[in-house]
Amino acid sequence: MNQQILFGLVLVLLSVFFYILHYIIFRDARHIFIYLLGDIAFVFIQVLLVTLIIQQVLSEREKRSMLKKLNMVIGAFFSEAGMALLKYFWAFDAEAESLGKHLIIDNEWPPEHFSKIRTILQNRDSKIAIHKGNLEEVRSFLISKRSFLLGLLENPNLLEHEEFTELLLAVFHLAEELSHRESVKGLPDTDYAHLAGDIKRAYGLLVREWLSYMEHLKSNYPYLFSLAIRTNPFNPQASVEVK
Repeated sequence: MNQQILFGLVLVLLSVFFYILHYIIFRDARHIFIYLLGDIAFVFIQVLLVTLIIQQVLSEREKRSMLKKLNMVIGAFFSEAGMALLKYFWAFDAEAESLGKHLIIDNEWPPEHFSKIRTILQNRDSKIAIHKGNLEEVRSFLISKRSFLLGLLENPNLLEHEEFTELLLAVFHLAEELSHRESVKGLPDTDYAHLAGDIKRAYGLLVREWLSYMEHLKSNYPYLFSLAIRTNPFNPQASVEVK
């Protein structure tokens, strides 16, 4: 800060010096003040251009760049853990078929349809049947991904995406809950109910984030969207092979 103040004083003194030099050479104070007032009047327009227009353009560009990086992080999450978690969690869903029929995404989906399904998901109250899925596999999988999840949480770009951050926290919390149990077999019903609640929270957030990610791929990366459709965990007819 002191260097900035010193630099500012040097600039002001240089300006004064050259104004004095101008007067010594030309002896025309009127000319100096005419241009001085003109320059001062233009300062306000300059401030408008820099702060309200140029800064706004730069801010929007920086935000787009940050969102692009964030979507890359989200893509890495789904490739490394998210898609597998969708399959694991869907196995616990007591009404899995009713959910799956809404998520058979194809190339013809317009933005309005994504919005419609997003509303359905937000209002859906998932019923988790804790003994329907393989809790031990979920435990092993999440423990193996703890370092990866922790690395994602340390990414500063996540501050721009509250929903994804909330999802990561929910998944990481479930990983912590399961890792602190030596076994998930023979637990009290109250403990199973607690774990079901943790799965339900992570499951709901994960499905909504997956839908948003699919919409992003459809709009920006058709070739990635094509692969995502062919590996859709909610479509029993999906096949990675192009047919």
